Amino acid sequence: MKLVGTGLSDYEISRATGVSRSSVQRWRTRGWPRKSDVPSLGDWRPPDPARYSYLLAIYLGDGYLNQAASSPVLEIALDARYPGIAQECLAAISTVGRVTPKQHLRKTDRGYSIRLTARSRTWPVAFPQHGPGKKHERPISLELWQREIVAQFPKPLIRGFIHSDGSRSINRFAVSLANGTREYAYPRYFFTNFSEDIRALFCEACERIDVRWTQSSFKNISIANRRSVQILDSFVGPKS
Repeated sequence: MKLVGTGLSDYEISRATGVSRSSVQRWRTRGWPRKSDVPSLGDWRPPDPARYSYLLAIYLGDGYLNQAASSPVLEIALDARYPGIAQECLAAISTVGRVTPKQHLRKTDRGYSIRLTARSRTWPVAFPQHGPGKKHERPISLELWQREIVAQFPKPLIRGFIHSDGSRSINRFAVSLANGTREYAYPRYFFTNFSEDIRALFCEACERIDVRWTQSSFKNISIANRRSVQILDSFVGPKS
């Protein structure tokens, strides 16, 4: 509104603010959006908290909020080798945002990726962690209502974190015994993220369900305890 008063054109205002030119033109000619038309942090809550907990982890790992368009667009990039994860993310987006995501298959240097995009004014309210720059280069903290949800639904959060930035692998090693070499193998989980705050959210969720974790490097969380792996296997398991 201030820029309109300076005499700038719709195109110049669009370039300066990231709002589409058509929106600026519509607002200038038809009036500005009423405050009640825009979701507020105090009003919105997810219709399905469990699926929101899952989608929050996916967003923190593989998601991005593009606000340069006329309406905010949630973008999630996933590995095409795991179509089951893509379908689960699609269902979570549809439920939480009440929109139907679009799917795009793209070829990358590492193979193919599936990009899910969904346009909704709800996203900035649903994910207040959005902002300029990489997530691991800025603080990531949850609002009170988000903390209440992830405390109530830690398993979907952990599942989302593993689906985005985690893995389940088989660790193999050999031991030399008096009667020869014996090989052992056991499953373990890894969660990898450069953000200390995001790693802390994962670890806190694990502790809520008595899953033991260790930090194997500055960016890696490892879960190798047999009982803890069994707990994760009961609701996560191998990616598909």
